Amino acid sequence: MRAKWGIPVLLLAGLLLVALSLPQQENNVMIQASQDASGSLEEKIDAVLQDERLDGAVTGVSVRHAGTGELLYEENGDTRLHPASTMKLLTGAAAMETLGPDYRFSTEVWTDGDVRGKTLNGDIYLKGKGDPTLLKEDLDQFAKELKKQGIEQIKGDLIGDDTWYDDVRLSQDLNWSDEPFYTGAQISALTLAPDTDYDAGTVIVEVHAGEGSKVNVELTPKTDYVKVVNNTTMVAATEEKNIDIERQHGNNTIVIEGEMPIGGASSKSWVSVWEPTGYVMDMFKKSLEEQGIRLTGESSIKFAATPEDATLLAEKESQTIKELYTRFMKLSNNGHAEVLTKEMGKVLEGEGSWDAGLDVIGQTMEKFGLNTETMLLRDGSGMSHKNMIPANEITKLLYGVQKENWFPTFEASLPVAGHPERFIGGTLRYRMIEAPVQGNVLAKTGTLTGMSALAGYVTTADGEQLAFSIMINNYLAESVTDIQDEIARVLAGHVVGDPDPGP
Repeated sequence: MRAKWGIPVLLLAGLLLVALSLPQQENNVMIQASQDASGSLEEKIDAVLQDERLDGAVTGVSVRHAGTGELLYEENGDTRLHPASTMKLLTGAAAMETLGPDYRFSTEVWTDGDVRGKTLNGDIYLKGKGDPTLLKEDLDQFAKELKKQGIEQIKGDLIGDDTWYDDVRLSQDLNWSDEPFYTGAQISALTLAPDTDYDAGTVIVEVHAGEGSKVNVELTPKTDYVKVVNNTTMVAATEEKNIDIERQHGNNTIVIEGEMPIGGASSKSWVSVWEPTGYVMDMFKKSLEEQGIRLTGESSIKFAATPEDATLLAEKESQTIKELYTRFMKLSNNGHAEVLTKEMGKVLEGEGSWDAGLDVIGQTMEKFGLNTETMLLRDGSGMSHKNMIPANEITKLLYGVQKENWFPTFEASLPVAGHPERFIGGTLRYRMIEAPVQGNVLAKTGTLTGMSALAGYVTTADGEQLAFSIMINNYLAESVTDIQDEIARVLAGHVVGDPDPGP
C-alpha cells in the first residue's frame, strides 16, 4: 500500500527494518510496528496500513471527531468502496428516521364470505404486510381466534396475499450461491420465521447422529413444504464429521450429504425456502387443522389480493422496530434490512420495491449531510457487490445521526467489542477482547468475499468520542479483521486534546 507523504523517512526506514527482520507471517509485521510506533495519529494508522496483506487491495479509512465532525484522518476517504454489511448503518438510520422507532408491521386474516352455523362460506385471506417476526405460534393464534368465532369448517380457499410488496423476491445483485442460505432468503410481504432470531423465510435443519446407517433430520417448524434428501452416512466415532446442508436452486429440495461419526455433535443450519408465501400458507393450513378447523374437499391454497370489501377476522402486530433493532444490527440480519428497505418504499412512496426503498434511503442520507452523488446503493443489507460508498460518507452519517431522538437506540444496537453475550457483543463478541478496546468499540461489521468493513464509535484515552469507518476491498488473505482491530486500538489509545470546534 502507498505510504502517505506525511510519514517521516526515519519512521518508514524503521518499519522496513522491522518487516525485514521478522518472519513473514500473515498476522505479523506492521501491526506490531504500529504498537511500537510513537507520533501522530496519522503516523500510527499509516503504520498499520503497511501490512503486506493489503498489497493489491484498496483500503479506505475515515476518522472524525464525533462531537465536532472534524475529519482527523483519512486514507482513500473519498474513494468509493463496497461497504458489505456496514450498509445496514444507512438502512437502519433511514428506517428510524422515516418509519420511526415505534413502527410495527402487521399480518391480517380476512374473508369475503360469511359464517352460517359453524361453516365459513367463502375464502380466507392471509394478508402479509412485511412482518419478519411472524412465527408458527402466531398462525396458531389466528386459528384459535377463528375457532372462538365459531368457525369449524371452511367452504372456500386459503389465499395468501403478499401484494403489500412487489413480487421480486431477491435483490438484483444477490449471488446465486448465496440464495439457498439464510443470508440470501427471499423477501415477501408474507413470510415466516422459524425462531426468535427472526430469520424470516427459512427453516432450521438439525442433523443428529443416528442409530442406523443415516443421520436423523429434524425441521423447525415441522413442514412438508420442503423435501429432505438424506444422503448421509454414519461412520465410526473416531472419524471426522463432515455434513453439508444445502437447498437446491429453484425448488424446495434440501440435500444433506456427508459423514456423521457415532456420538458426533449435531449440525444446525438455517436454510432459505423457495417462495416464502407458499411456506406461510402451508403452515397456516396446518394450524387450522390442528385447531380442528376442517377445509372442504375442494378447498386449495391460492395467491391473490384481498378484496376491498372483505371482512377482517383477526390481526397481529409485530414488535416495534426499536425492539427488532437489536437482532437486526447485532446479528447483521440481511432479511431485516431488505424488509425495512421495501417497507420504506411502500410507506413513503406507495411502492414496496427495492427501487422505491433505496430512493428513500438516498433522500434520508442527504438530510444527514451525505453526498449521494458519489454513492451507489443497490440493496439494503450490503450483500450486493455493487454498493459503493466512500468511507468519509459513512463517518458523516455516524456524526449526523447523533442529534436524532432515536440515536440512543441506534447506538445501543451496535455490536460491542469483546462482550461475550450474543445480544450485546453480536458480531464483535469474539474480537477485541482486551483493553483498551473491549467494551469501548461500538461498531457494525461487514464481510463478503474479498471485502471486510468496520464502522462505528470508539472513545479515546482522553475521553473524546471518535467516529470511524474502515473498508478493505479486493484482498486475498484469509482475514484482515485484525488490521481493523488494530486501527481501533490506535484510536482508543489516542489523545485528541482540545478538538477544533470549527467555524
